[in-house]
Amino acid sequence: MAGALDGIRILEFSEIIAAPFAGMLLSDLGADVIKVEPPTGEAWRISAQFMPGESRQFISLNRGKRGLSVNLKEPEGREVIYKIVPDMDVVIINYRPDTPGNLGIDYETLSAINPRLVYIENTAFGRKGPSSHRPGYDLVVQAMTGLMAADGKTSETGVPQAINPAVADFATGITIAWGVCAGLFARERTGKGQKIESILMATALAMQTGSFMELDAIDAAFTGEFAERVRQARAAGASWDELQKIRKEMRPLFGAFNAYYRCYITRDSVIAIGCLSEALRRKAAAAMGISDPRFDDPNMPAQGPEARAIVGKVVQEAEARMREKTTDEWLAIFDAAGVPAGPFKSVEELRDDPQVVANDLMVDLEHSLVGHLRMVGPILTMSETPTAVKSASPALGEHNEEILAGLGYAAAHIADLRARGIIG
Repeated sequence: MAGALDGIRILEFSEIIAAPFAGMLLSDLGADVIKVEPPTGEAWRISAQFMPGESRQFISLNRGKRGLSVNLKEPEGREVIYKIVPDMDVVIINYRPDTPGNLGIDYETLSAINPRLVYIENTAFGRKGPSSHRPGYDLVVQAMTGLMAADGKTSETGVPQAINPAVADFATGITIAWGVCAGLFARERTGKGQKIESILMATALAMQTGSFMELDAIDAAFTGEFAERVRQARAAGASWDELQKIRKEMRPLFGAFNAYYRCYITRDSVIAIGCLSEALRRKAAAAMGISDPRFDDPNMPAQGPEARAIVGKVVQEAEARMREKTTDEWLAIFDAAGVPAGPFKSVEELRDDPQVVANDLMVDLEHSLVGHLRMVGPILTMSETPTAVKSASPALGEHNEEILAGLGYAAAHIADLRARGIIG
């Protein structure tokens, strides 16, 4: 059976993570995706290469695509693109803000060739505002949007550390794929294409919905006080350590019942429990055999020094109990009690995990240069339009001849373009 996007043709101008991930997801849905790269290859292909022109990162984000390497700085290179565009349904692009116009692949240019084109552009900070001109990567966006501060990881010297993997990039990849599907659906209704914009900053803020939201009834005074203290401290030339002290003093206690949503060391490893309702927290406390006075006193404070002291005592008791049994023993106890729990694992341990295997989350592929590889498969299953992996990632320019011949280029012309560096 054909995939949900069978027959949809996508031209992808992309590098690094967000847009390549989006294109891979759309390929899994059946779309024909052409990945456009410069003749030297995109940045992620040539970063940490384990063989010429191939890196683990690139292979992991570009499966199921056809590869076209073309020099868009040359008129003949752009002419190749202009011949392809009339047959395309979608263009995905995530270059720095000024690049599409400089290369002649901006929305205005390409939509003039094909008005039905769904064109989705991803930028770090959007097209407006004081940072709109800046390039930006996941690390920078994490730092600027509070994601890094919320995670709270620091180096030994107190320097904030990024969340890994690149959550803003990967989440934006899903956002782009969502936008493409919405744009195609709208085109079915209207017959018109459109420009869609995704923004790394928007995705990063969207993942912090509760924290970013301000409720006048409870937050306005706190938010104002916090912002004013930070502003005054910066104006006075405060150091990073002094600013961190203000943040720690004013940060609310993370969840009144955070003893039940965390990892614990067991006798042989680590286990995570996740209880986000009082019913589940009561079950967890009973299963661990600990006493929590908050269950018996609804008026006990949820924030402040007293609440922190209570949480500290509960956690201390729980930590001691959890060390008494192995992870497997605790899993059996929590399963019987209906408490959400799971063992701590590294991603390398999951390649043959029975849960991964049972749900067909790994696929085996043959790469034209690298050979056999295994990687995570489609993240959706569909009963009537099944998802499927078409192929491994393309080698640099692997489908140049196929694509250009389909546009009417003769073999001698293709050879001449390659000799002059127009294609890779």
